Amino acid sequence: MALTTRTLGRSGIEVSALGMGCWAIGGPWSEGTQPLGWGAVDDDESVRAVRRALDLGITLFDTADTYGAGHSERILGRALAGRRDEAVIATKWGHTFDEATRRATGQDASPAYLRRAVTDSLRRLGTDRIDLYQLHLADLSAPRAEALIGTCEDLVADGLVRAYGWSTDRPDRAALFGHGARHATAVQHALSVLRDAPDLLAVCDKYDLASVNQGPLGMGLLTGKYAAGSTLPRDDVRGMAPGWLEWFRGGRPAPEWLRRVGAVRAALTADGRTLAQGALGWIWARSGRTIPIPGCRTVAQVEENAAALDRGPLSPDQFAEVERQLAAVRAAALREADRPHWPSPMLPATRP
Repeated sequence: MALTTRTLGRSGIEVSALGMGCWAIGGPWSEGTQPLGWGAVDDDESVRAVRRALDLGITLFDTADTYGAGHSERILGRALAGRRDEAVIATKWGHTFDEATRRATGQDASPAYLRRAVTDSLRRLGTDRIDLYQLHLADLSAPRAEALIGTCEDLVADGLVRAYGWSTDRPDRAALFGHGARHATAVQHALSVLRDAPDLLAVCDKYDLASVNQGPLGMGLLTGKYAAGSTLPRDDVRGMAPGWLEWFRGGRPAPEWLRRVGAVRAALTADGRTLAQGALGWIWARSGRTIPIPGCRTVAQVEENAAALDRGPLSPDQFAEVERQLAAVRAAALREADRPHWPSPMLPATRP
């Protein structure tokens, strides 16, 4: 069953049911010696990928000012030149960075920085408005987050922002914006067939928020591209995985997660979908509010992901079979050394 659009929470903004994550097209950047990008990137191919996504009906593009220290926003703006009205742009603020050295420098949760950040993002994106502006500080305290709501509302009133949200894996933080912020419309959080988020989905249901899903393909694990012997280069964030990145360790796929991919592969691909398409179909079947945003940096990746829209959500029988397989893996994990990684792995802190 084909799936084309979903509504971005209570904003009423219609978006494609599949978005494009733009972290990877930001290219290299770092925090000290820790790489935060996905290695070298071909900017011309990135532009082609964004434009191909538009051609295939993908309208939601999610980035952040800090990705590539501003580079992702600039490339997205270049790709959308002349086609801005076809796209819904989501970006984020909160982390600080040096564009010249492409280094992360910290964070700033002040209302004054929020105003500067939105102006800078508009300039890099080459647009007069941001459709979804998201707080990027996942663990920000409730009082400090509440202090930003008034400024967010002012930005909406000024026409610079259409709606806003929070990128966080913490249900209490998502509920704060959902309950107290008039034009808040989305929470961006981790969700994949390997890592469910029932509490966050419940918050989205309660407050009529969109569930924008980062990591829907497990940072590549659910593409089938990686095996136990795979290694990633040291200029890739996955090659020198920081503590908040659970999928990879020591430059290799984490074995406990590879086992789970193996457990669900047959069920996800039973009707002829690729593994990635099955993983996206699981997310759509999980909730009517979900909008996965798999990262892409090539035309080929965009085309494979976009083809999942034609197949739509997994059927109820397929979804049930995946859940049966996952239940068996969870039960086995209770007897394995990797038990702490399932079912509640460490929550990401402030990245991605």
